[in-house]
Amino acid sequence: MWRAAFVLLAAGLSLSLARPHLPPLSSELVNYINKINTTWKAGHNFHNVDYGYVRRLCGTMLKGPKLPLMVQYAGGMKLPEEFDSREQWPNCPTLKEIRDQGSCGSCWAFGAAEAISDRVCIHSNGKVNVEISSEDLLSCCDACGMGCNGGYPSSAWDFWTTDGLVSGGLYDSHVGCRPYTIAPCEHHVNGSRPSCSGERGDTPECVLKCEPGYTPAYKKDKHYGKSSYNVGESVEQIQLEISKNGPVEGAFTVYEDFVMYKSGVYQHVSGSALGGHAIKVLGWGVEDGTPYWLCANSWNTDWGDNGFFKILRGSDHCGIESEMVAGIPK
Repeated sequence: MWRAAFVLLAAGLSLSLARPHLPPLSSELVNYINKINTTWKAGHNFHNVDYGYVRRLCGTMLKGPKLPLMVQYAGGMKLPEEFDSREQWPNCPTLKEIRDQGSCGSCWAFGAAEAISDRVCIHSNGKVNVEISSEDLLSCCDACGMGCNGGYPSSAWDFWTTDGLVSGGLYDSHVGCRPYTIAPCEHHVNGSRPSCSGERGDTPECVLKCEPGYTPAYKKDKHYGKSSYNVGESVEQIQLEISKNGPVEGAFTVYEDFVMYKSGVYQHVSGSALGGHAIKVLGWGVEDGTPYWLCANSWNTDWGDNGFFKILRGSDHCGIESEMVAGIPK
């Protein structure tokens, strides 16, 4: 009996030794990740931020309300080993865009607005190019959650079908009806953006009008979804959805090591959970034998691989395959 207990204790100790807890955002954490020869490389993405700021970026409430489940028949369909929406639909510029949520837990709204923008273009065969406003979604969807304090991706897609969303580009872009009003902040020490403080930005007010000089009027600028749904959790169902209809919004648990991602296929190796985070999933592939999902983050282009990242595919890693939502434009 004692021998069995000793073996279990030893196994538990070796597991905890395998994942040491290193200070978040530290050089020790970067060095550890790069030394253990995992499937990805780490580096410093945030140079002058406090830990509270990074925690507040994860504003997605996981396991929220569910939409109807979309299950597609895959009989006889051969899926490619690699797929990138940017290459599949080259006439849709929003597919290449990386946004910045600023100091607000609005990732749930960003992942939705980004994927909806792409789908409006894809389903119009490139005729309608629009940046859907994350501001409009963040500030006006009461049922979505708590604005900058977090929300539900499924509710965001539902809101698109019931209330519609206007256009709106990046901060200070003066593109569209309601551009984003929360400033991006400076991840690096010497830059032109304001520093990333620990203060979370207040949720902007829901203003039912466009910025001065923009036409058409707010109500006329609305884009609507015909349907919104949860995507089946199997890899094949997600691949079918992306290859047929365009990028989806995914959500997963972010750990401290993810914040340090630079390249390769991310999988969790060290650190505590920070919270839920929503992103846009736009493709898949295999790198050095490791299957991945290709994703766009909303932490500006100086984070990760020019704002993009890859995450382990096929084992619901960090919950990535169990929270995918999407919809079809009207």
